[in-house]
Amino acid sequence: MFATERQSMIVEMIRRYGSVQVDMLAQELGVSAMTIRRDLVKLEEENKIERCHGGAVAKQEETYADKQISHQHEKQKLAEICASFVSEGDTIFLDAGTTTYEIARLIKDIKGILIVTNDLEIAQLLKSSEAELFICGGSVQKSTGSMFGRYATQMLEDFKFDAGFFGAASINEDFEVTTPTSEKMWLKRHTPMQCRRSYLVVDQSKFGRQAMTRINHLGDYTGIVTDKVFSPAEHKRLEEMNAVIIQKAV
Repeated sequence: MFATERQSMIVEMIRRYGSVQVDMLAQELGVSAMTIRRDLVKLEEENKIERCHGGAVAKQEETYADKQISHQHEKQKLAEICASFVSEGDTIFLDAGTTTYEIARLIKDIKGILIVTNDLEIAQLLKSSEAELFICGGSVQKSTGSMFGRYATQMLEDFKFDAGFFGAASINEDFEVTTPTSEKMWLKRHTPMQCRRSYLVVDQSKFGRQAMTRINHLGDYTGIVTDKVFSPAEHKRLEEMNAVIIQKAV
């Protein structure tokens, strides 16, 4: 097996499982632990993975700039669907992310709307709009412009929302929503429960991916707005977990 082929397999295994150990990779691929360590060093230099003690984990979240240009057309179409769920006078939560930014762009001038967000880029967009704006306090992840942590979560505990729109870094094969940043888990897990209607808005690229920390599963939202095409078997599993797919041709 060529080194490039082996390294591609390592990246795929990390993507699938979220993290891997050197000994496991060596046994699975039939090479020495030293060879695996060299592979991991090269993959980290190429910004494909992150090494950790005894192995490697999936690369942490993309920067905001990278996310903005990734699947941009799909995100805009999904945002159009979401905007149709917002009415005058609604109180809306917008999770941090580039898809929710597109939603903000479409709903910012709806009459009487109040928007709460933990995204600095969304807040910057909304500051000159007609929308009333609340920003969560807390730690700032500078690469993505999002706020998270105990203070942000505590602030949100006092809010009730007509609708909330949430993004996701990854959704695994069991249709569990996961995140590479464990500190974001509490906000992303609990805020949907404070919404009369909660929507997970994800393009097809987010499926079949595994990150370190579980947030919830697709059945925990009012609806999943996506462009992913599901197989009959997947539809059956989604029905069993009471997941509602909201889908239009995009």
